[in-house]
Amino acid sequence: MIAQHPDRDQILLENVLAALGNPLRLRIVGVLADGGEHSCGSILDDISKSTLTHHWRVLRDSGVIWQRPHGRENLLSLRRDDLEARFPGLLASVCGALTDR
Repeated sequence: MIAQHPDRDQILLENVLAALGNPLRLRIVGVLADGGEHSCGSILDDISKSTLTHHWRVLRDSGVIWQRPHGRENLLSLRRDDLEARFPGLLASVCGALTDR
């Protein structure tokens, strides 16, 4: 299955904010904030696979993350450039607030 990612101009602020409004998804963004790609199974160990699958879909469909197949896994990364182009400073503010916690 090929994941559906919105084009840059289709990323809507209300969808991004709704996706980031969940504490678990914020934890995921915090892990991905290092700028690298992470396999789905390496991000959070204490959450069931079905729950994580739901959260990957919300983050992907809102335009917050890229999800790409790699062998038997999917790799995840933040869509930094796209989010910065659409909403300058938003992701930096979110990641800064996560660091300050």
